[in-house]
Amino acid sequence: MKLAVINSGSSSLKFKLFNMEDESVIFQLNLEEIDSHVDALNKVIEELSKIGISFYELDAVGHRVVHGGEKFKTATLITSEVIKKIDKLSLLAPLHNPANLQGIISVAHIAPNIKQYAVFDTAFHTTMPQEAYMYALPYEMYEKYGIRRYGFHGTSHFYIAKEAAKKLNKPLNELNIISMHLGNGESICAIENGKSIDTSMGFTPLEGLIMGTRSGDIDPAIVLYLQRTLGYDVNEMDNILNKKSGLKGICGESDVRTIIASDDQRSKLALDMMVRRVRKYVGAYMSLLERVDALVFTGGIGEHSEYIRDRVTKNLDVKNVFVIDTNEELEIARQII
Repeated sequence: MKLAVINSGSSSLKFKLFNMEDESVIFQLNLEEIDSHVDALNKVIEELSKIGISFYELDAVGHRVVHGGEKFKTATLITSEVIKKIDKLSLLAPLHNPANLQGIISVAHIAPNIKQYAVFDTAFHTTMPQEAYMYALPYEMYEKYGIRRYGFHGTSHFYIAKEAAKKLNKPLNELNIISMHLGNGESICAIENGKSIDTSMGFTPLEGLIMGTRSGDIDPAIVLYLQRTLGYDVNEMDNILNKKSGLKGICGESDVRTIIASDDQRSKLALDMMVRRVRKYVGAYMSLLERVDALVFTGGIGEHSEYIRDRVTKNLDVKNVFVIDTNEELEIARQII
């Protein structure tokens, strides 16, 4: 069985083709600065033909879709109705869902007979209890506008949790795990008996940990203060919180490797703040879970920075600590079989 996975960005398209008999990668292509997703897909089709593979004969195509809201909890066969629902959820993920849809629409345009599936970043977190996903705002804001914690990186958290279960030689539904996806974007997930019960990202991917350029948790009144006193508008605040804050805001650099190598005091401060925030969440999740069978690191920082891992786990009473390379594309392919 040949399954393709597509991750469409606003100006990019990432394509990976799997042979699901042994889960090997047959072909992959990452296209950046594209003018249109249709043109990008035609480029993929052209490259596939060079190795004797017809795109039109693939068994299915899976798409990463960032936001599934409360509607989508599993991999979903794409229909015209599903497309409409994903489009409506673009209000919650304006930078991601429209781009994800372009990949879906492009495949439908070029190869309408191929089955397509959507796998949602938020799906794994739909098992969170209400006390975890609700915000202490007027309840009607949840009822009318869907304002709640959704969580992200769900496909990654689910994949590495299952890989950790293999290492422990136990069923995932019998394990409590704290999984940490640490990269330019970062989130932590508390997994109880194989299910997400809490996660650090919230209504958007801005909440939670201190990231490369995102602030993570702050006092929300800071936003009001800056708007009232300095006159920042919504777009300026969005830019500050998502692109000018985090590690970059503290020391002017977002790459952890560069920050670790620096002797600058603000670089040290940025790392101290980042590690402290991660440890606070780990401690909170250890309290929620009562028993932790494993801590799992993944993502660019989690997988490659022993320095960060050592600082996060210092004096923590957890027997098993794993470093697992995430593979969201493979997880998407597995879910659409």
